[in-house]
Amino acid sequence: MSGNFFESITAGGDAYLLKHIIHNWDEEKAIAILKNCHQAMSQDGKLLLFETIIPPGNAPSFGKLLDLNMLVMTDGHERTEEEYQVLLQKAGFQLTQVVPTPSLISVIEALKI
Repeated sequence: MSGNFFESITAGGDAYLLKHIIHNWDEEKAIAILKNCHQAMSQDGKLLLFETIIPPGNAPSFGKLLDLNMLVMTDGHERTEEEYQVLLQKAGFQLTQVVPTPSLISVIEALKI
């Protein structure tokens, strides 16, 4: 379905999946999108974010390079697991797990608080 996720999201889904969406936006807009997901989903629904997570420490990583690109080209940026935890909490979610994949993307699972 087409729409504007800053205004509303289609209600009634069991899971809401966002791939490479949240990293495109600053905190305010990312929280707005996540709050609309929260409002649309049932109490036992799941939110799944597919994003690159910046690892802790100062070692080089592709996520850090991608973060620089996002900062230059968009209003968004890559985030650490802790930053996603805070972002999700501000939108009414609890981060339940982060599942790394063989690719550069991790699956971030969150449930309604």
